[in-house]
Amino acid sequence: MKTAEENFASLGLTLPPPPKPLGVYKPCLVDGKYLYLSGHGTVQEDGTLIIGRVGKDMDMDAGKLAARQVGLAMLATIKANIGSLNKVKRVIKVLGMVNCTPEFERHPYVINGCSELFASVWGTENGIGVRSAVGFGSLPDNIPVEIEALFELE
Repeated sequence: MKTAEENFASLGLTLPPPPKPLGVYKPCLVDGKYLYLSGHGTVQEDGTLIIGRVGKDMDMDAGKLAARQVGLAMLATIKANIGSLNKVKRVIKVLGMVNCTPEFERHPYVINGCSELFASVWGTENGIGVRSAVGFGSLPDNIPVEIEALFELE
């Protein structure tokens, strides 16, 4: 059975730099066997953000790719703060927020971009937790997706 690090390597994806807080908060916090990640945005490999509103500036497929990019930023934060993706036992909870038009209704489809990434890294048993996917009228810096999550550590 492959480790989370081996699973990630097999995807051929690259992690962006771990995002720096844009306010007064910690990007992650370990409490006993739990790892809490603050809301993460669409940080790309070059440090820039994917910008735009789903349903106006981009379609839902582009939104889904943006959500995957948020997942990659979250993985970067995990590696930078606890050293290895292998230290995560399972995903417990994901809250996905989509910056979208009022008419847009496919929030779960967009957030699947992150959830599918986590399932690829930790497997379907441990990489899929409970989840909420909701729409917002705006998000910081006009990013299309923000996601926060809770993990159980080994």
